[in-house]
Amino acid sequence: MDPAILRAAQRLKAFSRRAFLGGVTASSLLAADMFVTREVQRQRRQTVVLEVADDAARRRFPDASWLLFPGYKTSWEEARIILASLRGSLADRGQLATVGYSNLGLDIDEILDALRVYVRQKRLRTLYFYGHSFGGMVATEVAARLLSQDGVQVKVVVLDSSPASKFDVLDQAWFDSVVRLYEIGVRIPSIVRGGYEFGERVINKHERTWGEIVDQTLEQLSPLAPSSVLIQSESEYIYQWDATRFGDAMGTAQMAFIGNPSDTTVSYPSARARWERYFGRNLVSSDLQTIGAFPPHASPQWSGIVYNRALGRLLPQLLPLPRPTGGAGGGAA
Repeated sequence: MDPAILRAAQRLKAFSRRAFLGGVTASSLLAADMFVTREVQRQRRQTVVLEVADDAARRRFPDASWLLFPGYKTSWEEARIILASLRGSLADRGQLATVGYSNLGLDIDEILDALRVYVRQKRLRTLYFYGHSFGGMVATEVAARLLSQDGVQVKVVVLDSSPASKFDVLDQAWFDSVVRLYEIGVRIPSIVRGGYEFGERVINKHERTWGEIVDQTLEQLSPLAPSSVLIQSESEYIYQWDATRFGDAMGTAQMAFIGNPSDTTVSYPSARARWERYFGRNLVSSDLQTIGAFPPHASPQWSGIVYNRALGRLLPQLLPLPRPTGGAGGGAA
């Protein structure tokens, strides 16, 4: 027999069953991962309303819901974490849900359509909005358009460290460059975005370890993270947003601004002054601060105690809970 054939047979025999099964398993996991990745990417091509399950809130408030409008670069998963962090305050007045922005880009018409479906399916009669960072701009526009187009009055809009103009954004030079690229049709490649994400976290290292910086950078580049197109369209939205379009269009909505004087992302005094100037007839509170939150900009997911304390002071003013009537030991003798 040909010696070459014998050597080939010996090598084939040496290829153990364990190695073969290991290779099959690895290939199967890779295929499954690719399938999940494609499915996630497909799902996130649309704007959706994502509920946060809370059976007690659903039973107590079958026709009332909070809607979170997430901030800049906030993923669907992080938006749910934000709501979970605020549940202690918000769930005393309604169910909890968040808007999941499409990775194809921010589209207010799509947000309105998704919200209309949610309201109709849940048979909601009362809406409360929570605007997280730039989500306060989105919440304000959506509330104004729901009133003008559908006759639906949003009862409360909470503005968490929200800019009221592009001029309230502190890193103006970088912000301008992102918008200019988007306007001329340049979409930032993932590798370039990865470099920026890494650099941003190094500059703002604070208490982070190097391992955390790498992990957080990779999270921003995963299929679960907002796409570069979505982030650029969010930048464009902030850049073009004009508060004067909505100052007289909020109806009876009660608005409240909360923020942190140590904010290094949005100018606290500038944003606060603009909300007061343009929405004075609706803004019923603007002096509550989230001092002690870390990071100082729009961080309920990291500083839940600080935020729930602030909301614990604010919400009874905006939405006083009904006083209990009767009960054990109460009522007529």
